[in-house]
Amino acid sequence: MVEHDFRYTLFNPQHTLIECRALVPGRYQVTGNGGSMHKGDALLVTLKGSKDLSMRLTVESVRHLINPRGQWVAVASGPVFNELEILTWQVTCDQCDAVLDFEFAVDAKLGKKARQPAANARITELGWRSEGERHLCRRCQTEAQ
Repeated sequence: MVEHDFRYTLFNPQHTLIECRALVPGRYQVTGNGGSMHKGDALLVTLKGSKDLSMRLTVESVRHLINPRGQWVAVASGPVFNELEILTWQVTCDQCDAVLDFEFAVDAKLGKKARQPAANARITELGWRSEGERHLCRRCQTEAQ
């Protein structure tokens, strides 16, 4: 299994993501150019409307097109979103007042009760620690150890 990075970047123009659309929740059709895509490979794709969020998809099937050369269409499985919502929140470290502006994705159909767990998961991904309403940045965590 190979991981292909198709997140939006201007540094790798020969590997471009043309389209990624949901067929049903958790199943996606991805069209791209470049790379040597195979069944079982992982794709990293940028979430539409986000500056830095991406999702990992697993290729279930792929069809390489003859024309245009290098283009392919894949069906892949990934995170289940009935209605994707991207939110931007801000937290402050309770020890040093460092500020973290971050984006996170949540299924809007789950309502507002799903926002806090999704935000906490994203804070943890970014290396911060969350304990109830308290937050600690990476630096303060290492100083505490």
